[in-house]
Amino acid sequence: MGYMLAFILFIACFLFGMTWLRTGLFNLASDNIRRWLHYLTHTPFRGVLTGTVLTALIHSSSAVMVLTVGLASSGMIPFRQTIGIMLGSNIGTTFTLEMFTLNLNMLIIPAAVVGTILLLFGSTNGRSLGMTLVGFSLIFTAIMGIQRLAEPLTQHPTVKGYMENMDRHLFLALLVGCLLTAIIQSSTVVTGVAMGFLAAGSIGIDTGIAVMLGSNVGTCITAIMASFGGGREAKLTAYAHVWLNVIGVGLFIPLIPLLTRGVQALASAGDMQLAHASVIFNLVCSLMVLPFASRFARFVEKIHGPKARG
Repeated sequence: MGYMLAFILFIACFLFGMTWLRTGLFNLASDNIRRWLHYLTHTPFRGVLTGTVLTALIHSSSAVMVLTVGLASSGMIPFRQTIGIMLGSNIGTTFTLEMFTLNLNMLIIPAAVVGTILLLFGSTNGRSLGMTLVGFSLIFTAIMGIQRLAEPLTQHPTVKGYMENMDRHLFLALLVGCLLTAIIQSSTVVTGVAMGFLAAGSIGIDTGIAVMLGSNVGTCITAIMASFGGGREAKLTAYAHVWLNVIGVGLFIPLIPLLTRGVQALASAGDMQLAHASVIFNLVCSLMVLPFASRFARFVEKIHGPKARG
């Protein structure tokens, strides 16, 4: 019971840290974000670059998608220009997972101390930087804690049973990733937790990949919620995000064994393998759709156009 409570505490720490990191970085860049999205998305390729860079900077594809839906709803960006941003945001979110694989534990305490000082005595931008640093320290504290708890936690009969079922039935792992992400609205956190279990050797890499794929479907709930009451353009943007992720995951499910062998050849550590798998999945899916971005937009308009009104 104590291990479970500690695990929940570290999950909460992870979520809180991600929120502070995103908020701090978003506040630091907010003056330019809307202008970037408005002027740098006229072609799908430029949209991909913009979405990738922006998501890598603020460490949240969900935040970028909410912003994109909002801009589409207000008419600042037409629906077809949002496709490139979506593709880029999927690529950009992999930077955060790769960052999690770095051993930055030595920076936790200095970041927390400097961040707290900036929060108490800094200017507006200083406080935003302080939130970013405190968020960073919370995230890596949570990752370290999850990795240490993963092995003893999975010795509990109930948890061990769930883990073994996920290892045997990848569809269950896919479903868990999807549902958890829909609940906490962060695919990064869910995949990060899976990386912690992988680092402890509690689950197999193919199970981790299935959780990661499921989290990419679950993250669509954020765009759908952001589109409520937003009009036709906003709804089309949310529908497009769902189609992109569902089709991509559907194509990759049969390829999990191949992807597993590929990432095992690239890295020996389980958490690094999952981070690399996320990069490959998102990069391949985005580059496959990019040449057909206009056709994809027409497909979404044809399927959802009449229903998306109002």
